[in-house]
Amino acid sequence: MPTIRFIMADGSERDVQAPVGHTAMQVATGAGLSGIIAECGGSAMCATCHVYVDDAWTARLPEALSNEREMLECTAAERRANSRLSCQIRLDDALDGLVLHLPEAQQ
Repeated sequence: MPTIRFIMADGSERDVQAPVGHTAMQVATGAGLSGIIAECGGSAMCATCHVYVDDAWTARLPEALSNEREMLECTAAERRANSRLSCQIRLDDALDGLVLHLPEAQQ
């Protein structure tokens, strides 16, 4: 079971165990992290699960699909090169140790 490190906007950190096959959004909301709203429930129809992927991990994730890239245009916080929707990051053992930074705002 991979462990995901979420770094909150205030700099605090939380490590959460993630079942393989779940998304980073499901893991965050299941752990009660307040920085992920996930209004659409994970269907890439909003941008309220926006995260910044730590630079050490960006190349290890699959490229964002066009619908995700389109939704990233709607983020409340600044969109960056390492911006992703956490609902589109499906977890597996290769992502053990993944680090995701939460933005200051989702809406």
